[in-house]
Amino acid sequence: MRGVGCGLALPRRTLTLSHGGADVQAADGGEGAEGPSQPEESSASKAAWERLRDGRGVEPEEFDRANRFTPPAFIRPKRELHDDEPPDISLEQREQVLNDEMCEICEVWTAESLFPCRVCSRVYHDGCLRRMGYLQNDSAMEVTETAHTETGWSCYYCDNLNLLLTEEEMFSLMETLRHCKIIPETCLTLDDFLHYKHLVHKQQFERPMAEAQEEQAALQFSALDPDKKGHIEWHDFLSHESIQLLQKLRPQNALLRLLTAKERERARTAFLALDQDGDGFIREGECRQARHGWFRKQQKEMPSCSVSISHVGPMSESSPASSGSSKSQKTPAAAEQEEARPVDWPSFLRENVAYILAARPNSAALHLQPPPA
Repeated sequence: MRGVGCGLALPRRTLTLSHGGADVQAADGGEGAEGPSQPEESSASKAAWERLRDGRGVEPEEFDRANRFTPPAFIRPKRELHDDEPPDISLEQREQVLNDEMCEICEVWTAESLFPCRVCSRVYHDGCLRRMGYLQNDSAMEVTETAHTETGWSCYYCDNLNLLLTEEEMFSLMETLRHCKIIPETCLTLDDFLHYKHLVHKQQFERPMAEAQEEQAALQFSALDPDKKGHIEWHDFLSHESIQLLQKLRPQNALLRLLTAKERERARTAFLALDQDGDGFIREGECRQARHGWFRKQQKEMPSCSVSISHVGPMSESSPASSGSSKSQKTPAAAEQEEARPVDWPSFLRENVAYILAARPNSAALHLQPPPA
């Protein structure tokens, strides 16, 4: 049985999603339903699969619901017909980013006591977050210390990348996890992670994973385990798999439509800071360097970036922009030529959109490891 029990408390994302009866039945039944159970599937295991299906976090038995609000309903997004068309995101036309005036939970305005989300326009009272069960122990201090800083804080909607998946995409991910015998809400060791990656690769390409790909997977594991505990938390693994699935199933134009006004403005700030001569182009090397700048909470470990931006995200080994990982195999002349490749604003956005999305979670983990700068 893949995965090991994790004694650490995971973020409480108690979001309830609306599903059609047929979809719920499909997720719970079928040939893959018996995947994660070795001899039998306990009630706890079934509950874990239901929480995964519905996008909810761990609900420990000691969670006291007295004097707490009812968590809000959350309906998974649906793909629209125009989603794959190029969105109009102008470099010159700046967007005025305004936060909501009232708390998302209680809908009351109390000025400076509201904590803004760094991704969307929602704002919250810390007391409301506590009563919802989203603010506990260390997370309370994190919100207080970072919400009004350049690093910022992601609300419980934006912190959960899995909520970007449609019902169909979520069903696909659950089937993959069942097939690979991954148990929800457990931590994964390096062996677990590599075993899973090997199975997924063989299922997708019908051939074993190459040594270089296994090394890249090991690097991704290390990025997901910033504290070097020897395992990765379930919510970090789920965020990583969710963003990779988005890259696999959706074109870049559809991913660009997921960006919020705050994320688009940070991308503009990054590009304009690198475009010193104002000709609308930057070099490939600068574009690659900017990808590390999205991870501002990782300043101590990530290479420095001169771009003053707050926080954005990464991409997967299957992504076109991850081809930089093969740079070491190129001749010096070819590498130098690639470093100097001109990148315009639309290309910059397309090549970085997965990074921008993947840096939304508050976790210190890098959910998509960028190639070396």
